[in-house]
Amino acid sequence: MNCRNFLKTTNILLVSALLPYCTACGGYGGGGTGGGGGSAPSAPTGLVATPGNATVSLAWTASTGATGYYIKRSTTSGAETQIAAQAGTSYNDTTVTNGTKYFYVVAAYNSYGTSADSAEVNATPTVPAAVNVTITVDPTKTRAISPYIYGTNFYEGNTNAPALLTLDRAGGNRWTAYNWINNGSNAGNDYFYENDDYLCNGTCNAGIPAEAVRMAIAADQTAGLASLVTLQLQGYVSKDTSVVKVPPPFPDLTYFRPVVNKKGAAFTLTPPPASTDGNVYMDEFVWTLDQKFPGKNIFGANPAHPTFASLDNEPDIWYSTHEEIQGSATVNSQKANNLPSATFISKTVALAQALKDQFPAVTIFGPVNYGFNGIYGWQGDATLSPTPSGTNWFADKYMTGIKAASATYGKPVVDVYDFHWYSEATDGTTRVTNLTASNLTDAQVQAIAQSPRSLWDTTYKENSWIANDVIGGPIYILGRLQAKIDAENPGMKIAITEYENGGFNHIAGTIAEADDLGIFGSQGIFAANFWPPGGTYDYTMAGFRAYRGFDGANAVFGDTSLQATSSNVANVMVYASADSATAGHYVFVAINRSTSSQMTAIDGVTLSGTASLYQITAASATGQNPIHPVPVGTQAVSGTSFQVSLPALSVTTIEVK
Repeated sequence: MNCRNFLKTTNILLVSALLPYCTACGGYGGGGTGGGGGSAPSAPTGLVATPGNATVSLAWTASTGATGYYIKRSTTSGAETQIAAQAGTSYNDTTVTNGTKYFYVVAAYNSYGTSADSAEVNATPTVPAAVNVTITVDPTKTRAISPYIYGTNFYEGNTNAPALLTLDRAGGNRWTAYNWINNGSNAGNDYFYENDDYLCNGTCNAGIPAEAVRMAIAADQTAGLASLVTLQLQGYVSKDTSVVKVPPPFPDLTYFRPVVNKKGAAFTLTPPPASTDGNVYMDEFVWTLDQKFPGKNIFGANPAHPTFASLDNEPDIWYSTHEEIQGSATVNSQKANNLPSATFISKTVALAQALKDQFPAVTIFGPVNYGFNGIYGWQGDATLSPTPSGTNWFADKYMTGIKAASATYGKPVVDVYDFHWYSEATDGTTRVTNLTASNLTDAQVQAIAQSPRSLWDTTYKENSWIANDVIGGPIYILGRLQAKIDAENPGMKIAITEYENGGFNHIAGTIAEADDLGIFGSQGIFAANFWPPGGTYDYTMAGFRAYRGFDGANAVFGDTSLQATSSNVANVMVYASADSATAGHYVFVAINRSTSSQMTAIDGVTLSGTASLYQITAASATGQNPIHPVPVGTQAVSGTSFQVSLPALSVTTIEVK
């Protein structure tokens, strides 16, 4: 129903008590311009009614010229009640009955009269549902969210790649032996130890130096992405572009050209062709790339879309992936050709300094460990004796070496500690990265959905050889690495440039990816790149859409993380963000990994306005292509707490503004 204007219904005794007698008007308040030449205030705007348990909270925007406000309530039965006259812009109505729908308007007054009514709003107070999980947000504990956590590898090759991604990585085993002069490469054990022109095959002119990388960066620049490119550290790159399978015994370096870090000068865009013996220079490589993007300063400070440099790929297992270069020596049937960790650190320092001599502001990633065993013990390096809580991991040795080299060089030689994380969690039998079916058991769903917790949660122990046999408890790899960085190289950042958690064709994969992205933001990760698997993986891509373009357009998660803790993280986790450019604009991503709906209270941050909800569930995803959040309604929010019901196995994005 519509409430009528207050001037027609206000009790005359209340009016006379509040307003002076207007001689010119012949009454109280005047309803317009009074005898003194003033005017009544403007009508209030922005009225919001938030229902509670036997209460309705009202809030509105102040009116110009107002000295006070009238509040009127009515019901569908026609009963009208003037419930207050006050100076403030909020009111808590506690004289209501649960289950009854109430209508409210507000009018402003001053000594010259009373405004028209505000727009009408309504609310129905109810007994609140039992809260299953409470999320406590602390808006005083914030962390900037790096824009580069929303990344993938080979962006243009992704199936159903979401819009609004931020970082593309040209990575993988094939790039270790990439020869930028002729665009030849060798994928090693991934593909028959074959030299070929795969990286340019049918897509670019292999006769143009660095064309495979230039093409990738150019596509990224057009798409508005930063780029992460691989620089060759192992020591040799492919000599041939025609298909040549390098025959055992390994190594046979006649099929390769030597890599040298520093040429220093006399750079050329047309170095000797691949058929000519000679060196392949890394500083000349980055110089060439820079020359191909004039005016963009891609390796400089604060470019629009930077290009970062990765010091190769998974060097801790070159003995397996690149035997054609590393060699096939064995001792007692065990590989004996792994690059010693000390040698690797020396090679890292030499290449990093050569690059920074040429481009002082370039951001360098290393060591690009293949996984936990590389971080922990450099895949069995005999010079290391790592222990779970000790400072004798490979990561410790690496950071100590980088710290010493940086002190000598005068600035950091490596800026980002980079590693890969293919979850080793299992359902008791099968590793989650191999759980790719559309039908999964409850145990498999939970193994996938819980697996991201091993990145940060000190209370969660996954079922894996890492947690059971090595660490003997929770892994929380990010916390462990951050502590080591803080001890040796404060300011060094962390990146995870390949990762997977499985569930690529199930809502569990959406949940895991949404959890990963929330963790990356809340833990201060600098960069992250999902590794797209073979086959289909649209459910995982949907996890990105919970943060990027969740409204089907340009709405995104905020750039500032607010600390949020869950009373039951095994069931529900919520990631909270603020927008540094717009006060009062918040976005939450709520993850329900349980198999039942969860009434969730989000407490601690002062909200005002409307919450718009977008949701991904197994039901909503059915038949979608691509899978994306769907709008499921709005609700008024006011104060420091609101509640939302999260469906079983779901991801819900909540935008408040």
